[in-house]
Parts: sequence; C-alpha cells; structure tokens
Amino acid sequence: MITRTLKIVALITLLTLLSVAETIPSGTRISVRMGQELNSGKAKTGQHFNATLARDLVVDGKTVAAAGTAVRGKVTYAKSSGRLHDPGQLSIRLTSLQLDGKTVALSTSKYHVQGKSHTKSNVTKIGGGTAAGALIGGLAGGGKGALIGAGAGAAAGTGVAAATGKEEADIPAERTLSFTTTAAATLN
Repeated sequence: MITRTLKIVALITLLTLLSVAETIPSGTRISVRMGQELNSGKAKTGQHFNATLARDLVVDGKTVAAAGTAVRGKVTYAKSSGRLHDPGQLSIRLTSLQLDGKTVALSTSKYHVQGKSHTKSNVTKIGGGTAAGALIGGLAGGGKGALIGAGAGAAAGTGVAAATGKEEADIPAERTLSFTTTAAATLN
C-alpha cells in the first residue's frame, strides 16, 4: 500500500513539474532582424511589422526559441519630418513571438530612432544660395547688386532647403535591433 501511494505521489509530482509553465523573465534581451523597412514618412502609429529572432533566445541555459523564429511588433509612434525643422521619429516595440504554432505575447522596451538634424543641410543650402546670389549680383551691378543678389540667393536657397529638406527616421530591412522584455512572458 505504501509503495503504491509513493508511486502515485511521485507521478503527481512529476506531472506537476512538467506542467509548470516556462517563462521568459522580465529583463531578457531579445535580438531581432527586421523583415521590412520602416520609414517615418510612411509608417503609421499602430502599424504592425514582422521580424525574426537574430539569435537563439536562451533562458537559464535552455534555448526556448531558435534563431529565425517569427516575431511581430508594432509601431508605437510615427512622426513625419517637417521640411525645414523637426526630423522624423519612429518608436517600435515587439508584441509577440510565434512558437510551435502558438502566439506568445511579449511586452518589451521601445526602440526609438530619429532622422538627422536639418540645421547643417539648411545652412549649407541657404548660405550657398546667398553667396552665389551676392557674387552674381556684385558682378552685374556692383555693391547694390551684391546686396540684391544676396537676398535673392537666400530666398532661392531657402526654397531649395524647403523642397529637399525632409529628414525621415528610417529602420532598414535586415537591420538587427535589440529589445528587453518589460514583463515575464509565459511560453506554454
């Protein structure tokens, strides 16, 4: 009778250990490879994107998801660039992992990227237009012509800067990004 009771207790203990859900603990680093390009001029807040694990996801020395496993994420903030100021911005997070045909919800840190500053480009275009206008005006009409030419050149340079001045934030396809889980994720 005692042997049978011990066997039942051992079996229940074994089943309990096997049924304990594995988790990805909070603070786990996850590296992904982007499956598509995201650009602040085209992306919309709430838009989903696809990626794959760039490396095996290892928890406590055990691989819980192999490199290449499908991952899904979401754009949490997208702002297009202004023409002469305010570069574009993008923020993204991971939302899930496909594991053995099941979707595992993820909560991760955000990845944020911003386009280049407009300042250097604008100064170059406007300053170059001003100098060119002053040179042409000076050659054509002396000092007064140089002053008029400088004003016209500055206006032309500003027009060029406005026409070509967008500085969007970009995350290229195939780029490897790192995220950190902010909450534990249950695998089974």
